[in-house]
Amino acid sequence: MSTELTGKVALITGGAAGIGHAIAECFLQHGARVALFDRDPTVADVAKTLDPQRAIGLAVDVTSRTAVYQAVERTVAHFGRLDIAVNCAGVALLAPAETLSEEAWDRTLDINLKGTFLVSQAAGQHFLRQKSGNIINMASQASVVALPQHLAYCASKAAVVGLTQVLALEWGPHNINVNAISPTVVLTELGAKAWAGEAGEAHKKQIPLRRFAEPAHIAATALFLASPGAAMMNGANVVVDGGFTIC
Repeated sequence: MSTELTGKVALITGGAAGIGHAIAECFLQHGARVALFDRDPTVADVAKTLDPQRAIGLAVDVTSRTAVYQAVERTVAHFGRLDIAVNCAGVALLAPAETLSEEAWDRTLDINLKGTFLVSQAAGQHFLRQKSGNIINMASQASVVALPQHLAYCASKAAVVGLTQVLALEWGPHNINVNAISPTVVLTELGAKAWAGEAGEAHKKQIPLRRFAEPAHIAATALFLASPGAAMMNGANVVVDGGFTIC
């Protein structure tokens, strides 16, 4: 089955950089039109750089219900439709459990979980009306294994998988596919800096493939989940971790 997305419109949160940006590039290459949602005020310029005709960038705080719903409506008004929602916006605020601040906990859950909920709900209401749609939520290997100093992050990503499964159960009968992707360390600009040096080399040794993922690997997984070939994928948590979680 084809992985072409010609005629489809996708919104991608966290689309100005990192995994979200890679997914936007990939979707555009396969015929989709895209709306990038990001807190970065330069997101409109990023979209123009990608494709001034088929991409738009909207400055959106995914923790704000009003902002999310307005951005979804603007996307539909601009392109005339919406078919795919990809939730990539996220943060990783790390600290030992005994010293993790309440502020860091709240911010992590607000962006990683509440943001995913709000965007899924806003897009899902549109999908329910049109009786079709596809939601892809970015979880993490931290959704299925414990990682030191990742208390809030692990909790938020495990919750994203739970949210994904409930949405898949409730909305599957309405021809809406909802799935999650759980990557290992991804070598975005931030990921490469965070895992440079001895810590990164030690972590690679825990991965059977002995390497981290590139953003394009995650984009390819998202492309598959958004494509007709994944029409029977619903409620899945696709782990892209080089085998880390089997050890």
